[in-house]
Amino acid sequence: MIFEPIFKPRIWGGFTLRTHFRKPTPSDIRIGESWELADLPSDKTRILNGRLAGMTWAELPFEVRRDWFSDIGPTKPFPLLIKLLDAREVLSVQVHPDRDTCHRMGHGDPKTECWYILAAEPEAVIYKGLHSGTTRDQLRQAIQKGTVADLLCRVPVHPGECHFIPAGTCHAIGAGLLIAEIQTPSDTTYRLFDWNRLDEKGQSRPLHINEAMESIRFDQPPNELAVRSKGIITDCEFFCTEILSLSVGQATPLDSGNTTVLIGVSGQGKIDNPDGSITSFKAGDTLLIPASMNGYMQFDVNGQVLLAHIKEQ
Repeated sequence: MIFEPIFKPRIWGGFTLRTHFRKPTPSDIRIGESWELADLPSDKTRILNGRLAGMTWAELPFEVRRDWFSDIGPTKPFPLLIKLLDAREVLSVQVHPDRDTCHRMGHGDPKTECWYILAAEPEAVIYKGLHSGTTRDQLRQAIQKGTVADLLCRVPVHPGECHFIPAGTCHAIGAGLLIAEIQTPSDTTYRLFDWNRLDEKGQSRPLHINEAMESIRFDQPPNELAVRSKGIITDCEFFCTEILSLSVGQATPLDSGNTTVLIGVSGQGKIDNPDGSITSFKAGDTLLIPASMNGYMQFDVNGQVLLAHIKEQ
């Protein structure tokens, strides 16, 4: 299944999704996010191909969700949100809550994510975690002074790296990056610093200091923030992500028994479906592969794909 993306204008966005992946984004609006596969209450992507075209995940027949996606179940929301991010400018410093924090505060949805670096300008960085030993009081003082960046771990990044960002991690995406983001289905973000930036109306965006301070894990061990570039690149309680390189004509079975999301990183290829039909894809495309799938993937030219396998719900 291929879905029609939802494009999100952002103050920090650009036009790289249009130039790099030929996404049909507006030529005069800075798009920061392409929601490739979404099943949130306010945003639901629709299927573009096959007999189920036009439907959202929530609208799929009970029998399809029961028989094709048995590891998720016939009544549950889709357990991932897949995005492509175009960061022309630096994003705000922010944090997402974990499950316990949401329960404690009585609102919000937990969010754990990983970032796969698709393209990066020279000297591009991300900000991932606080310097060891940073206290709540130090962070609050830095927020008041506008010096939060001094407390963040500044990490140079390169294409092909995957950075794991568990809930509770204070973070920001730097400028000049194109990223594939795989995350749990949440749009809960608590912003604690926005680089003293103003929007097109001359207004600063709202901050969520109290919620952010409640959500940040100040005792987070550095080894939890893994960066990997080969094989299994993320393995957490919600999903497992791997990078797969294929040569021209090489056939790879798609029969893992887990619902999988495929994101084209480079090249182009096709999937031979059990019913004899063929689904073509290229770099920048996102496909949903049912747990019941028993087919093959081939590349027309050398390329790479990201595979995000959903953990059984």
